[in-house]
Amino acid sequence: MAIPIAILDCDLLLHGRGHKTLDRFDIETVSDEFLLTTFGFPREFIYYLVELLGDTLSRRTQRSRAISPDVQILAALGFYTSGSFQTRMGDAIGISQASMSRCVTNVTKALVEKASEFIGFTRDDATKQQSKEEFYRVAGMPNVVGVIDCAHIAIKAPNAEDLSFVNKKGFHSINCQLVCDSRGLLLSAETHWPGSLQDNVIFQQSSVSRFFEDQDNQEGWLLGDNQYPLRKWLMTPLQCPETPADYRYNLAHTATHEIVDRTFRAIQTRFRCLDGSKGYLQYSPEKCARIILACCVLHNVSLQSGLDAWTFERTETPDQAEEACEQMDSLDSEAFRIRQELILNHFS
Repeated sequence: MAIPIAILDCDLLLHGRGHKTLDRFDIETVSDEFLLTTFGFPREFIYYLVELLGDTLSRRTQRSRAISPDVQILAALGFYTSGSFQTRMGDAIGISQASMSRCVTNVTKALVEKASEFIGFTRDDATKQQSKEEFYRVAGMPNVVGVIDCAHIAIKAPNAEDLSFVNKKGFHSINCQLVCDSRGLLLSAETHWPGSLQDNVIFQQSSVSRFFEDQDNQEGWLLGDNQYPLRKWLMTPLQCPETPADYRYNLAHTATHEIVDRTFRAIQTRFRCLDGSKGYLQYSPEKCARIILACCVLHNVSLQSGLDAWTFERTETPDQAEEACEQMDSLDSEAFRIRQELILNHFS
């Protein structure tokens, strides 16, 4: 069934009642190619988002002649996937740049409210086991429940005095900590950390760390790079491998951990507002954090809806801090024992 989408006259939005709308637009009259090119998604997925968010968006716009949920969603998708409020989006749905900005705000808030429904570690046993098996098929790393890493999203400077968002490369950013499964489905997305914070500092303060520390029985482990501390439930690479088994473990770890880098790359590729090609996100850090989280929710919704959200472009090798070999007195002894048993049993 076609969903009619009203094309609104910009004069109506600017001047209020008394101005007629343009002809109504039937989404069935345009191709999937047009929708994919303009809004980044096919019509079936857009229909699903209207069903998912429509009631919430309608409640927020109960004034006369309000922009419909359909148009709000198209405006937001256009921004997320192009990173621009420019004329092409306005021409496509017939609303002003100011109205598009309000639409993005409304849809972003509605998606963020859905985050706990679509992003989380709570899954049934069969799904968890399937993910472990898929991780194992990558490079032979057993018992993996997720891969974790941080990524920077560039934002405009909050103000001249605030240096908390300046990262080590010298630009302002939000440092986002992501955890995903073998398919790239996000299990956790913390999108609010200032860019000056290092990955291990974010990790220590994160909900992910608290979640796993509170587990009585560990069902597996995360994989993190050498920016992360070794834990019973978080396996890291050996910084100074010595034996052939050590090297095989590190190679398997790297190949499996790369899934989280590919996932972040897939999110940036689909949601161009995050990749920096259109410039930095021009909002407060708080609003930028909500936009990033909204894109993460859409990433998961698209995967769970059967869309292919992957990109197989390889990412640049992440910057790693130069560190000395691990010192035994700085390691969790039980975690060290578990990692050694893992290497002995599976990579010797």
